[in-house]
Amino acid sequence: MTGLIVMEKTLYFIGGPMGAGKTAVSKVLLQQLPNAVMLDGDWCWVMDPFVVNEQTKTMVIGNIHHLLNAFIAEPDLKNIIFCWVMDEQTIIDTVLAGLTLENVALVNISLVPSVTKLTENITADVQNGIRTAEAIPAAIARLPKFAMVDSIKLDTTHLSPLEAAGKIRQLSTGR
Repeated sequence: MTGLIVMEKTLYFIGGPMGAGKTAVSKVLLQQLPNAVMLDGDWCWVMDPFVVNEQTKTMVIGNIHHLLNAFIAEPDLKNIIFCWVMDEQTIIDTVLAGLTLENVALVNISLVPSVTKLTENITADVQNGIRTAEAIPAAIARLPKFAMVDSIKLDTTHLSPLEAAGKIRQLSTGR
């Protein structure tokens, strides 16, 4: 059919504050979507000591560009899942600017639980030694920032990771 553009791949951006369930939801999507790969942006700067400055930020974005472009270029991969906080539009724009997106559909989702649910999730992480208690106010402070991001907002307050992944699949034209 002339004029019809067929997207060969789908790139899922799964954003949200820490503790929103980005990694859990992304892992479910990884299992559900055919020919899928997942990248958690946090993996791109696992270092000790953990240093946040302009050099390390540039390095992390470069790492993300390199990996996502490699996944996009791989013919056998059809669904690419990228999860990271992405609480500012400039972060999303910076990541997208370094990607080759020809024939790639973007599904940009922000997971936005209630403050109560977010606090419960992070408290459980603190009890399991995954996060420190300081993460609670930091995550709550970031939550309103997602209203300013150009993404589909998915309220995950009453959704399991499996249910959230199902909603995301519905939002991405039933894939």
